[in-house]
Amino acid sequence: MNFKGVIFDLDGTLIDSMGVWRKIDEDFLKKRGYEASMEYTTTIAHMGVDETASYTKKLFNLKESESDIKKEWFDMAIEAYSNTIRLKKGVYEYLRYLKIKNIKMAIATASDSRLVIPVLKNNKILDLFENITTIKEVKRGKGDPDVYLKCAEKMNLNSDECMVFEDILEGIKGAKKGGFYTVAVYDYWAEKNRKEIIKKADRYINDFTELI
Repeated sequence: MNFKGVIFDLDGTLIDSMGVWRKIDEDFLKKRGYEASMEYTTTIAHMGVDETASYTKKLFNLKESESDIKKEWFDMAIEAYSNTIRLKKGVYEYLRYLKIKNIKMAIATASDSRLVIPVLKNNKILDLFENITTIKEVKRGKGDPDVYLKCAEKMNLNSDECMVFEDILEGIKGAKKGGFYTVAVYDYWAEKNRKEIIKKADRYINDFTELI
């Protein structure tokens, strides 16, 4: 397959971070007397931080402003993204392989860029990417193709010239809507939707060593 570009989701795809966010959800809601159900975690997985804050505030009828909620989440996450979160198995080797092949690489993420940059720097892969596109730059979340199309546009490529790597069902659905070839990556936190993810994606991998 002669793809000219590869677009990667970040959390749960390139980095092993979903457990960190699960812990943040649990601690944040426990502090307010609520439980972070797996349904809640699954629902917010494809949302950007603005949409997640709005959804959480309404769902739990929180008195805090959305900006205060987002700040608290960010403060809880920044240490892990700057120091402890690591790449998933085979990621570093696969990215270097693509670099040697002169294939353009970019990131399409729902995470805040203030978290994305530190985790990429800490894992020594920041310089490999053409661009980082966040949900904040588009109108709709990952259930739609907007963020992937924007990411491809920045690389001056069409959707049929790019692969998209995602770990969640909504991401696979959104990329497919945009005409991208999709590769689903196993992540524990998406286990609930694994069968449907496999069915929807063009290819499914357990880890990146399968591609090298």
